[in-house]
Amino acid sequence: MAAGQKASVDNIYALDGKVPVLNAIPFGLQHILAMFVANIAPILIVAGACGMDAKNTAMIIQSAMMIAGIGTLIQLFPIWRIGSRLPIVMGISFTFVSIACVIGGQYGYGAIMGAVLVGGIVEGVLGLLSKYWMKLVTPIVAATVVTAIGFSLLEVGADSFGGGSSSADFGSATNWILGTVTLVCCIVFNIVTKSYFKQLAVLFGLIVGYIVALCMGVVDFSALSDTSLLALPHLMPFKMEFHADAIIAFVLIFLVSATETIGDTSALASSGLNRDVTRKETAGSLACDGFVSALSSVFGCMPITSFSQNVGLVAMTKVVNRFVIATGAIIMILAGIFPVVGAVLATLPSAVLGGCTIMMFGTIVISGLQMIGKCGFSQRNITISALSLSIGLGFTQLPDLFAIFPGIIRSIFAENCVAVVFLTAIILNLVLPKNMEVERQEK
Repeated sequence: MAAGQKASVDNIYALDGKVPVLNAIPFGLQHILAMFVANIAPILIVAGACGMDAKNTAMIIQSAMMIAGIGTLIQLFPIWRIGSRLPIVMGISFTFVSIACVIGGQYGYGAIMGAVLVGGIVEGVLGLLSKYWMKLVTPIVAATVVTAIGFSLLEVGADSFGGGSSSADFGSATNWILGTVTLVCCIVFNIVTKSYFKQLAVLFGLIVGYIVALCMGVVDFSALSDTSLLALPHLMPFKMEFHADAIIAFVLIFLVSATETIGDTSALASSGLNRDVTRKETAGSLACDGFVSALSSVFGCMPITSFSQNVGLVAMTKVVNRFVIATGAIIMILAGIFPVVGAVLATLPSAVLGGCTIMMFGTIVISGLQMIGKCGFSQRNITISALSLSIGLGFTQLPDLFAIFPGIIRSIFAENCVAVVFLTAIILNLVLPKNMEVERQEK
């Protein structure tokens, strides 16, 4: 960035460049609102499975906001080789929820923290050493994984649209109204506005949806009554325990999370910057995922990873400026220091969020398909993509199909289509002949 460069809102479409603070904040806030509920949901699920009380749960949520903000800043402005220098937003990963509930129920929450510490360090080191193994992840493998991520998120968006599958009024008329109003407002705002205002369509839809929810009386403010104004996150709030089986299980899930990060990083570079991701960016992104997850455990929090929701938002808006995204990261850190801020943001109804995310997640699917198109529709590429997606998306629709496998294999693959797609694509990429077209013509 040039020292004397003039601040301009037009720089929101450039990775680097000065953007006036007042113009940057709405775009940063838009990113935070898009991922806030999904950031705290894994904690609520795991804390419930571990029988944790409300006070400790609130403390972990507070830490989660601060760690998500710190992780995002490190992605934007790397420390040494840790961080990608890309507009990646970090948050608490859903990928670990299933195994965390099992480990927490067996050994307690401390065992989860010990496993996260070790697993995070392993992923971080693998990221730093990625030049030795990233050649396995060819462009067609990355493109297929991005497409799988998009398809896997469609169910998440639909779940939010209905109000959240755990809610008593899932699929009710109220949730349909909120989701539809939010979605329509996003579309209309994008059509009628001009210039950079178009890229605030998601924020506009969230605000209108929230106002409608207030008028319908479905916004729950009960959590605000017990929320303190200021509180500092606790260091090592839980005594860590280290169990070999828990550590091995988490390390394996960290490898699955790494595949999602590779896909997210590739999708962001392709859809937001219109270029292929570099190995240095992928390595930095993986290292950030791992080492920040290890830091997260020190504050008693779950693993942290890149958020596909926000990759979809970047793909839709093309807003990639690092300073703009950094304003959102600072809002998350403030939400960690001032819990009342996070409590207010948490009142956003799931149906309102679902109305926006449906469109964002669909954008990731299209980005993946565009990446496949750039790789070319050779017989080899078609075979890798078609078979990987068929097995990954098809088999995981029927988790009982994995009944004959050990529990650890089921926990990793039975309901995680991205992991199955990635493994299948890697195997096919290794075993299929490089010149399938030539061989077929000769025959």
